[in-house]
Amino acid sequence: METAGDVTRMRIVGGNLALDFVNTRSGPPDGPPDDDILHRYDDVIAWARWIGLLTDTAAAQLRRQGQADAIAAQAAYRRALDVRDRLDELFRSVATGHTPTGRLLAAFRDDAAEALAHAEIRADDGGFRWHWADHRDLRQPLWPIVHTAATLLTTGPLDRLKGCAGCRFLFLDESKNRSRRWCSMEDCGTAAKIHRYVARRASARARTAAS
Repeated sequence: METAGDVTRMRIVGGNLALDFVNTRSGPPDGPPDDDILHRYDDVIAWARWIGLLTDTAAAQLRRQGQADAIAAQAAYRRALDVRDRLDELFRSVATGHTPTGRLLAAFRDDAAEALAHAEIRADDGGFRWHWADHRDLRQPLWPIVHTAATLLTTGPLDRLKGCAGCRFLFLDESKNRSRRWCSMEDCGTAAKIHRYVARRASARARTAAS
């Protein structure tokens, strides 16, 4: 059985909260997901706490509520997966140069409207920011994720949105010359280097054997 600690297996490399939420599952770049860290509602809470969306107090409150109402917790978990599916389809379409369907945009509009309906505007450090404080609703961790996704979709920078060449992760390429290909050089980038090295060695051995 997985524990809440398993949420730290996935690297935070998206450069955007919504993309990091999409990246809670992974797999080959051109295939279906084959690894997921969100198996139950508690995992959603653990991930939101780990990434900084929730305080310890808020996470504990939501976890207690979920344990007290298993049906509501399962509904909130299914809702989280549905939202993740939409964000995945939405930003993967954009990253590959396609326009999201009207159906997808309409569904996401409803997600964004729900998130905004539960938001407050609060003064913060000389300015103002959106805030979600209703920790009585088990869907609460999703709202800032969806709002961040809406901001990325409408204000960009979508021209920096890419998919990793080695896995399904999405990220914002913040490199100066926009040359980033991998979610992380420590993971997919290193794996690609090793693959090329092994291929070169195999090719060299084949040439030697043929001579």
